[in-house]
Amino acid sequence: MQRLILTLLICLGFALPGSASAWWQDDWQFRKQISVDTTPQGAALTQSLGRTALLVRLHTGNFSFDGVNENGADIRFVASDDKTVLNHQIESFDPLMGMALIWVDVPDVQGGQRQDLWMYYGNPKAQPANAQPAFDADYTLLMHFDGAAPRDASPYGNQAQGSAASIEGIIGRAIQFNGQPLLLAPSPSLQLPAGAAFTFSAWVRQDQLLGDQLLLARHEGENRLLLGVSQGLPFVEVNGLRSAAGQVLDAGQWQHLALVGEGGTLSLLVDGRQVASLTAAVPAFNSTLAIGADLPPAEGQPAGAYVPFVGAMDELRLSRIARAVPVLQADALAQGAESRLVVYGVDEEQSGFGFGSLGFLLKAVPLDAWIIIAVLVLMMVQSWVIMLRKNRTLNHVSQANRLFREQFANIGTRLEMFADDTALGERLTHSSLWRLYLVAVKEIRTRRAQGFDTSAVSAATIEAIRCSMDGVRTRENQALGSKLSSLSNAIAGGPYIGLLGTVLGIMVVFLGTAMAGDVNINAIAPGMAAALLATAMGLFVAIPALFGYNRLITRNKEVSADMRVFVDEFITRLAELHGEGQAGEASHRRAAHAAHPSVPA
Repeated sequence: MQRLILTLLICLGFALPGSASAWWQDDWQFRKQISVDTTPQGAALTQSLGRTALLVRLHTGNFSFDGVNENGADIRFVASDDKTVLNHQIESFDPLMGMALIWVDVPDVQGGQRQDLWMYYGNPKAQPANAQPAFDADYTLLMHFDGAAPRDASPYGNQAQGSAASIEGIIGRAIQFNGQPLLLAPSPSLQLPAGAAFTFSAWVRQDQLLGDQLLLARHEGENRLLLGVSQGLPFVEVNGLRSAAGQVLDAGQWQHLALVGEGGTLSLLVDGRQVASLTAAVPAFNSTLAIGADLPPAEGQPAGAYVPFVGAMDELRLSRIARAVPVLQADALAQGAESRLVVYGVDEEQSGFGFGSLGFLLKAVPLDAWIIIAVLVLMMVQSWVIMLRKNRTLNHVSQANRLFREQFANIGTRLEMFADDTALGERLTHSSLWRLYLVAVKEIRTRRAQGFDTSAVSAATIEAIRCSMDGVRTRENQALGSKLSSLSNAIAGGPYIGLLGTVLGIMVVFLGTAMAGDVNINAIAPGMAAALLATAMGLFVAIPALFGYNRLITRNKEVSADMRVFVDEFITRLAELHGEGQAGEASHRRAAHAAHPSVPA
């Protein structure tokens, strides 16, 4: 029984939702689990992405902003090994509005896996993290458009000249083009050798599907590299050679557009899927780069046939390498409004009552469920105490009965041999067979003291002794079965009481959701999980009680069977030695001996 309970405790330890891993540093009070999910249930990416800058988009639906510094200075990202601190870059952080955009540098994103990392926060003494790049050095231009003026977030500092209106974008702020391009002056980082690999990507929203609108333009003498949309169809053009028509961009919708050049081929991708390509050698460029419109014509030159882009742009990136298609797919999936690549888990507290995800669960338990759980805990303690005590009693009874059996095997015809053995009686205190034996000997001696001839015991007397032994056996069985009804109540009532707590908890959750008008899964999931804790507790009360009850019943039957066998054995031996037949034969021998002394008595 002790081994059974120990096993149940070990299983409970594995089953309870505790802290998934060790705490990184004690100075941080809270952490939040964030998963990068490339499995079919998530982003469904089978190829490795390598080093990736992932967007962590926090809002009141997945983060409460309680306990975090007002500027996010205490935020740290740690890999699942609880040691590796990941670089991050805060694009925007507004706890008052409940919004934050943070770029996290994940060293290696594997395909078809779910990788966990932790966001730690809640350290008032923390200084801002050391400024380390969240993007690899092959990004030569990074514009988040998060400020009043467009600025380059890459280490190369390629600042844009021009004016554009700041609007709400798909990732924080974006820019709305007003007919004038953003101009990037020539720089070594923006230089493009002939035939070199490169990648341009941005989130675009086309407001009007009219004419040939330019998103990117670069001129170098007679050479031209243009990226634009013609009647909503994205195209790339090199020196007058244009790609075939592909997928139409949806008017008024944010979509991820990318241009990848590698090995003499230019590929256009929309939302991570290739829609058009052009086989052309890209000439060398070391000139001004225009975003959102064509370059102004040189003095004395006529204006081109291309018109400025009518729409908005967000998250503009230029790379001096060809980004793999899975990487661009991941950008489209992770940066969009409905990310399937980044999954947000629960918040955990570092110490005290709320340690780990178990603490998060316990804090969500309502008062009525706590009352139910308290009742179940009392039932659990009662049932476990009963099982331990009954098991210890049965161990003592079984050991003492085994010792008595060994002694009784040598008793032979001297049935009263051990009745006066005080030392043996002390050793057999717990033996139910010993008590049956004593009552039988007491019945024999009582009749002898009252003048009955015990050498000739009648069948009625033997039956009376059996009845006395059966009475003792019944009381022994009652003692063995006492308190087992409490286990029956725990088995039958525990799940029902737990279910009552769950139903009450779910009612409270749905009532609160209806009153708040919030049907977000993050709003109702903690309450639902906490309500189910009552049912889990009821099952935890019933399952050990069920196993213990069955074990105790089996052992009780074994002890009861031993007592029944002993009663039959003792009565049979008594009838054999002192029955009326044996008494008559002894009387004839005594009479013959009196008449003829030579005859043995």
